[in-house]
Amino acid sequence: MILEHALLSVIPGKEADFERDFRTASAIISSMRGYIRHTLSRCLEQPSRYLLLVEWETLEDHTEGFRGSADYERWKALLHHYYDPFPTVEHYAQVPLHAKEEDRA
Repeated sequence: MILEHALLSVIPGKEADFERDFRTASAIISSMRGYIRHTLSRCLEQPSRYLLLVEWETLEDHTEGFRGSADYERWKALLHHYYDPFPTVEHYAQVPLHAKEEDRA
């Protein structure tokens, strides 16, 4: 499992519109091959900042499958105009902390 991490800085004053459009965009990402689940959290200290976490089966499900799909163009049209600056997206793999987890990795 791969965890996508994106810190989203939304243009101040556009938060409600962003959240509305993100609800629509959620249907797009959740229909992608390899998608597991996602969450969107709003920062308490900086209300124009959001944390998007998406779990994918593989890195390629996100970088090639989702980003290479026609549906990604709709995702971009719905959301990308809200960001300033444009977010950096990073991917993480879980570190096994117990012997049983190492056997599954």
